[in-house]
Amino acid sequence: MKNDLSPDFEPLWAGGPSMKQTEDAFALSTDSVLLSYFASERGRKSILDLGTGAGVIPIILGSAFPGARINGIEINEKSALLARENMAANGLDPDGIITGDIREIKSLVSAGAFDAVTANPPYFREGSGVASPDPERAARRDERTCTLSDVCRAAKYACRWGGSFFLVHKPERLPDVFGELRKAGFEPKRLRLVCYSPKHAPNLILCEARRGGNPGLNIERPLFLTDEDGAESEESKIIYHR
Repeated sequence: MKNDLSPDFEPLWAGGPSMKQTEDAFALSTDSVLLSYFASERGRKSILDLGTGAGVIPIILGSAFPGARINGIEINEKSALLARENMAANGLDPDGIITGDIREIKSLVSAGAFDAVTANPPYFREGSGVASPDPERAARRDERTCTLSDVCRAAKYACRWGGSFFLVHKPERLPDVFGELRKAGFEPKRLRLVCYSPKHAPNLILCEARRGGNPGLNIERPLFLTDEDGAESEESKIIYHR
């Protein structure tokens, strides 16, 4: 990956890929980094990220799987332009970023074209909690323009038979996640709970589902971001390359 970039680009970790951030599209979030880590345990030849934002997941997975075909779909034109710039800066194909609505995925990519699909979707049902007055921020938070069902249907279309769909979500939505995955023809196969520390309840879930998979769920040990004393956990250091 390139490191001799303009000051506008910041490395995600020493010697790793770099990204440019703007006020409109924040490139790096814990959720996206954790999902990329969770999805990188096995090699992939083709990956599609739904709602890619500034492209952080394609860029991290592109770094993990050199030579893989990496695509992302983003409805917001400004974010898609930034994602293309970030892809190019890291030696990845900027044309892999597609501007479009995942609800119209049949017009954007070919059916069953990807080994793996990833998504960091809006977490909350529309109307739950206090919405941001900024429509774009509000759409990233809740399901007013993209529901969990929309995301799972798009993943079903894009993912090959036997391929994997990786997503990050909130623990309280786990029944909805499993229900929508199964409606879309995915079987949940791996589940990992993310906790801030051993003293805290889970605040995120990481799930891998297989298209056409047989029943059988592996619940992995929890991922703790810090230890009991509040220091960064050893696994968190591995994830962030520290």
